[in-house]
Amino acid sequence: MLKGKDLLSIHDLSVDEVAEILALAKELKAKQKAGVGHALLKGKTLGMIFEKASTRTRVSFETGMYQLGGQALFLSSHELQIGRGEPIKDTARVLSRYLDGIMIRTFAHADVVELAEWADVPVINALTDLLHPCQVLTDLFTMQERLGANLRGRKVAYIGDGNNMANSLMYGCAKTGIHFLAATPAGYEPDAAVVKNARDDAKETGATISLTHDVAEAAKDADVLYTDVWTSMGEEAERAQRRHDLAGYQINRELLSAAVPQALVMHCLPAHRGEEITADVFEANADVIFDEAENRLHTQKAIMALTMAD
Repeated sequence: MLKGKDLLSIHDLSVDEVAEILALAKELKAKQKAGVGHALLKGKTLGMIFEKASTRTRVSFETGMYQLGGQALFLSSHELQIGRGEPIKDTARVLSRYLDGIMIRTFAHADVVELAEWADVPVINALTDLLHPCQVLTDLFTMQERLGANLRGRKVAYIGDGNNMANSLMYGCAKTGIHFLAATPAGYEPDAAVVKNARDDAKETGATISLTHDVAEAAKDADVLYTDVWTSMGEEAERAQRRHDLAGYQINRELLSAAVPQALVMHCLPAHRGEEITADVFEANADVIFDEAENRLHTQKAIMALTMAD
């Protein structure tokens, strides 16, 4: 269903396409763990455009392409002509003649949309300031591993800044029937257009999308507590103000006690212990958090295989 398609937002995927990605991620992870070859992209090349720094994104995509039998090319925006003013549409048309797929990690979501519009090969959004779809598909896969394949009726509470993670989690929960509740300070709510789209998506699965400023309300009976850094890349000048405004929006033992027993604590990393999450809660849930990090590899392999394989 996904062959030749872009993956810019989970909102653009059907419920069945989300399920297809998660099912293949499970299959590819099992094969990798068993040492079974799965060279689904033999002879294929992925170009990886980076305008934002990365640990997990670069290593997981590059390793994933290698394990799938293909090759990944790291393309820093500082080394491409796009960094010297070449129009995005020209870069898209040139790269399409060399590559079988393009992955981009950047700031403006509009740049990814434009790249996809002009490219003749699949474009994968590896992060923008608006959305982080690969991470959330990974999170859903991790939840399935821990909570079971059917996530309908589960509750995910997001605590903190209503950033690209909160936006994409809304879309992911809407597509899988999860009740989503974000607790953010006033002025830090998720994107209003994303909230509307997610609520429309949720009608198909019975999910609910709710916003609050009350962390206890969000955490009550949650199956998953999720957080992200208070200050994302590009917001460093706001760090002091954000630490002040978000001070009460932390996952700690007290908040965790409001969730269901054995609730999952998840974090997309990197983590700033003592800010969005306490060190003790982080370490007590490190197995889940680092499974989540590892699963970037398996989920993104599924995305690449489904969009780029013959």
